[in-house]
Amino acid sequence: MTTAKARPWTRLYPPGIPADLPAPTGTVLDAFRATVTADPEAPAIHFFDTTLSFGRLDRDSDALAAALAQRGVGPGDRVAVYLQNDPQFQIAQLAAWKCGATMVSVNPMLKEQELEYILNDSGAVVLVALDELYESVARSVVGSTPVKVVVTTGADDYRDGAAPRIASGDDFLALVRSWDGTPPPSPARGPEDVACIGYTSGTSGRPKGVINTHANLVYNAEVYRQWMGITAADVFLCGAPLFHITGLVAGIALSYQSGMPLVLFHRFDAGEFLRLAERWRATFTVMAITAFYAVMNHPDARSHDLSALAKVYSGGAPVTPMASAAWAELTGHPIHNIYGLTETASPSHAVPLGVAAPVDEASGALSVGLPVPGTDVRIVVPETGADGGVGEVGEVWIKGPMVTPGYWHKPEANAESFTDGYLHTGDVGKMDEQGWFFIVDRLKDMINASGYKVWPREVEDFLYQHPAVREAAVVGVPDEYRGETVKAFVSLKAGASATADELVAFCKERMAAYKYPRVVEVLDELPKTASGKILRRELRA
Repeated sequence: MTTAKARPWTRLYPPGIPADLPAPTGTVLDAFRATVTADPEAPAIHFFDTTLSFGRLDRDSDALAAALAQRGVGPGDRVAVYLQNDPQFQIAQLAAWKCGATMVSVNPMLKEQELEYILNDSGAVVLVALDELYESVARSVVGSTPVKVVVTTGADDYRDGAAPRIASGDDFLALVRSWDGTPPPSPARGPEDVACIGYTSGTSGRPKGVINTHANLVYNAEVYRQWMGITAADVFLCGAPLFHITGLVAGIALSYQSGMPLVLFHRFDAGEFLRLAERWRATFTVMAITAFYAVMNHPDARSHDLSALAKVYSGGAPVTPMASAAWAELTGHPIHNIYGLTETASPSHAVPLGVAAPVDEASGALSVGLPVPGTDVRIVVPETGADGGVGEVGEVWIKGPMVTPGYWHKPEANAESFTDGYLHTGDVGKMDEQGWFFIVDRLKDMINASGYKVWPREVEDFLYQHPAVREAAVVGVPDEYRGETVKAFVSLKAGASATADELVAFCKERMAAYKYPRVVEVLDELPKTASGKILRRELRA
C-alpha cells in the first residue's frame, strides 16, 4: 500500500480533527461578510497603535470597489497590489473581490524589470501601490503594461494623526471618501473562481504565477482554524508579508473565517514585533525562522512579556530543535514546524499544537509535521519513479483541496509539475513509520561530491549546533577532484566568535568525510527573500 493510500498520520491527529474537511461552498469574501454581519465593530486590524473594525474594512472596500467598477474593473480582471503590511492591502484585496476581480500579490522588494514582467504576465489592469514604490519603481514601467488605473497610498494613511500627502495617480483615501456609501458591484463568484495569483521566487527561470482559488484559501484557513484552535479571542501578530501565501492564508483568510484580528506594522521589525506582541497580547504567529532569530537576538527580547504568544509556527525553512528550544526558553512556548508552498495555499503539513515533533536520528532534523486533513502525500524515488517505503528518501508529491489548479498561462509548467493531480514539490523528504514527515532538501540543491549525495539541509543542521552560528546556508561549488565540494556560508550571533577553520573542524568531527564543508565563509548577513528564506542561489552565484 502506498504512502498516499495508507494515511498513517491521521492516527496522530489531535482529538476532534477529522481526516477530511468538507469542501468549501463559498468564497473568502463570503467568510468576510459573515464576520462583518456577526459583529461589525469587532477589531479587524491593529495597525501599530490604531484599530480598524471589520465594519470599517467593509465600508472602505465597498467605496474602493465602487470607484474601480466605475473605471471599468469587472469579473476576471486582475488587480495588482504592490504594498507592505498595511490596512490598504486588505482593503484593496476586498475591493478587487467585490468587483469579481482577481488580486495579484506583488512583492514590494521587486524592481523595475521584475515588476514589469509580473504586470504583463498577469495582465493586471489596476495597480495599487505605495507612493514610494510608485515613484521609485513603478512609474517608469506601467506605460509598457496593461495597467490602466493606478491608485497610490501612503504608508501612514491609516494611522491616527497621519499627515496629508500629495498623491500620484488616483489617491486611495480620496477615492474611499468620494465613493463612501456607494453600493459596490455584486458579481456572482464561487469557490472555484480565482482569488489571487502569487508569483514564485523564480529559483529556476522566470517567476510563475500560482493560481489560488477561493476554495484553496477557504479550505486551508479552516485547516488553520481547527488545527490551531483559532477563535475570535486570538490575536495574530503578522510577522510574515501579506503578499506571501502565509500572510494571505494564516493571516487574512483565517481572520475573515474566525473573527481574529491582525496586528500589522508595515514591514518586519524585531523591535516592533516585541512591542506590539505585548501591547496587543498577541496569541498566534506564523513567520520565517529568520524572523524568530531576529526577535531572539534583539537587545530588548527579555524586557517584553510574550507569555500570551502560545500558538507559534514557522514555515519556509524547517526549524531546528535548538531554535525551537531557544524560543521556548525566551517565551515559555516552543516553535512548531509547518510546511507548505504557494502551490498548496500554505500548509500541507503541520505539527499539532502542543506536540513535540520527533527528531530524525540520522540528520538531527525536526519533523515538519503531519499532512493536514484532506492531504495525500507520496514520496517518489527520482531514480525509479516508484513510491518509496518508510524511511526512504524521495521527492514529496502532494494532492488535496489546497493544491493549486495550476500556473497562470503556463501549460508546459503544469504538464511538468503535476501527475494524476499530485503536485511535484521539488522538495526531498521521507516519512517515518508513524507518519511524521522530514524535509531533507530541495531536489535541485543536492550536491554530488565524488558520487555521494550530500543534502545541504543536513550540513546546515549540524552547523546550527555550533553555539556561535546564527544562520547557515550550504551550497555545492565546482571542484576539480570531487566534481563538487561542500561550501558553507554562516553569520554569527551577536557577541559570538568563530573562525572558518573552527567551523570546518566542528563539522568534521560530527559528519561523514564526504559531507562536511571543506570551505566556510563568514558573512555579516545571508541574503534572503522578502519572506525570510535564505537565497542559496545568490550564494552559489
